[in-house]
Order: sequence, then C-alpha cells, then structure tokens
Amino acid sequence: MRTVGVEEELLLVSERTGEPLAVSSAVLAAVAAGGDDDAEEVFEKELHQEQLEFATRPLADMNALREEIVRWRGEAGRHARQAGARVAALATSPLPVEPSRNLGRRYRWMAEQFGLTTQEQLTCGCHVHVSVESDEEGVAVLDRMRPWLYLLNAISGNSPFWQGMDSGYSSYRSRVWNRWPSAGPYEPFGNAEGYHSRVRDMLATGVLRDPGMIYFDARLSHNYPTVEIRVADVCLEPETTALVATLARGLVETSARAWREGEPAPDFSAGLLRLASWRAARSGLQGPLLHPVTMRETPAETALAALLTHTEGALRDSGDHEAAVKGVETLLAHGGGAQRQRELYEEGRDLAEVVRACARITTGEL
Repeated sequence: MRTVGVEEELLLVSERTGEPLAVSSAVLAAVAAGGDDDAEEVFEKELHQEQLEFATRPLADMNALREEIVRWRGEAGRHARQAGARVAALATSPLPVEPSRNLGRRYRWMAEQFGLTTQEQLTCGCHVHVSVESDEEGVAVLDRMRPWLYLLNAISGNSPFWQGMDSGYSSYRSRVWNRWPSAGPYEPFGNAEGYHSRVRDMLATGVLRDPGMIYFDARLSHNYPTVEIRVADVCLEPETTALVATLARGLVETSARAWREGEPAPDFSAGLLRLASWRAARSGLQGPLLHPVTMRETPAETALAALLTHTEGALRDSGDHEAAVKGVETLLAHGGGAQRQRELYEEGRDLAEVVRACARITTGEL
C-alpha cells in the first residue's frame, strides 16, 4: 500500500491579540532545548518568522496519520507557549500583518527577485506526499490527476480573511500563492523525460533559483520518491487533513492504475484548469464548482460525489472508502475551515477572538 506523509504550516499568533508573532526562531530553540531528537527532525522554519512547519512520517494507515498530526500540533503548541505564542492552523492571518522574513541566502534571493510577492506570502498550506514506484509512474500520475486536484482545495478551504477583511473566498491563500510565476495548474508532461526537460527549461530562465521553486499544483518531490500534492490550505481540523491525505492517495492510486491499463490522460488545458481552480477557491464547499469531467458548473455535492466515484476502487482496496464518504458528507453538512471562521465571526466575535478560538481548535482544546 502507498505511504502518505503530510507537511503542515502553522501560524504563530499572540494569545492576547491574535496577531501573528515573529517568533519561529524562539520556538525552534525551545524544540532544540527539549532534547527530543524526533521533534528536531519534524519542525522547520518557513519563509516568514510567523510560521512553523512540521512533517509527519510516511504512513500507510490513515488513522495513524491523523494521530501523528494531532501529536505534532500539540507539540507545536507546547513549544510555542514557551516563546509566548500559540499555534493556529489558519491558511492566512485574519488580522492585518506585516510579515518578517526569515534570514538566509535563499530567502534573501527570493525577496530581491520577487519583491512584494515574497513579502506578502504569509500563507500556510498542507502538502501531501504519496509514494510512487518511479519517476515514470509519478509523471503518469501527475498527468492523469490534473482535473481532480482543485477539489482538494475546495475541501480544505480555510482562508476567508485577508488583512482584516473578508476576502469573499473560501481559499484566498491559493490566490496569493498563485502569484508565484511557477505556481498553479500545469500542462501534461507525457513522460518522465518530458517532466525533467520542462523543469530544466524553467530553471534555465534564471527566474527560479532551484528545483524547490517549481510550484506546480503537484510535482515530483526532489527529496523523496513521492508525488507531492500542493493545492490544499492547511486545514483547521486534523480530521480534514486526514481526509485530504486519504483522497490524495486515492487519486494517485487511481491514476497509476489508469496508466497501467493504457488509459490516456485527460487533455484539459492548464488555462481551463486555472478557471476550475479559481472557482474552487472562490466557492469552496458552498459551490458551485466545475465538474472534473465536463468542466461545467455543478453543485459542490455533485463534484465531490464524482471524486468519490472516481477513486472508489482505490479507496475500497485501502480500506478507506467508508471513512472518505463519511468525511465528505460531514464537511458538506457542517462546512470546513472557512465556514467555521465566518461562523465564529458572525457570532459577534472580533477577528482576534476568531484567531484565539482557532488556536484552541488546532491543539484540541475546543
């Protein structure tokens, strides 16, 4: 069975004001002082000092993956408190912020190259790594799951607020993220050589510094034998993260099977998929979305039912079908992170209290 690993980026925020705090160095120092070698390997800094990232182990069991996400969120919260902060699984800060870039040659180069785009990238995503047998299989998967990826963004949408305002989007993070010149949907690659050739050509332009800046919606990892799916917001609830990971593995396995059976990749253009991606970011679970087979507007329930049908064989074989169906039904009935944030705000709470409540949800206190 394919293994899955998850990387989550978390906001570091003030318990009192809810504003992001530039304390990632202090949090990582607290992690190092704790003497837990596993934790030192798990936690990393990100582009801005108001962020903290952790990565799970590659696991085959989705319940174990969820437990590990809960564990490391709790550990992140514990170490953040030592630095006078809380962690919040929010894909953008609801409150106004002027981010503080971390030190380092690579981050300095990014700031000089991309200017305001770099400065404004205080966004928190969820990246899902799914194991593949080879680059050839991985590229076949990338080509075949293109029209399904934006549904994972709709499921994970958790960034309705931006700089103190309601953006009108479920996932405004994805709109900010797509300011990077290499980000977003991609054209089919055909085979592994086609993929690597395109990456080489992109790097040869000098616009990008290194392979880590290939920000396709999904890519071959340059560190692990995995396909890395990069479309999701960091999810407010660990159950939603586990659902995204489950569906991501289902998509990878379904796509690999289609390739082995000689099925061609869908031929939707990257331009059309950008429209589908925008629609998903705007509407989220409230719909409408574009149907991944017809690329026409359809209710969110219909689009997600198509995803479950498309991946059913793989989900049943991994024992995840019932949990995936239940997870989607629960989200459609009760809403995801974006709706939860808006509901908290509409209850009469200010944005600072929205952040504090989300911090408590992140670490399992609410």
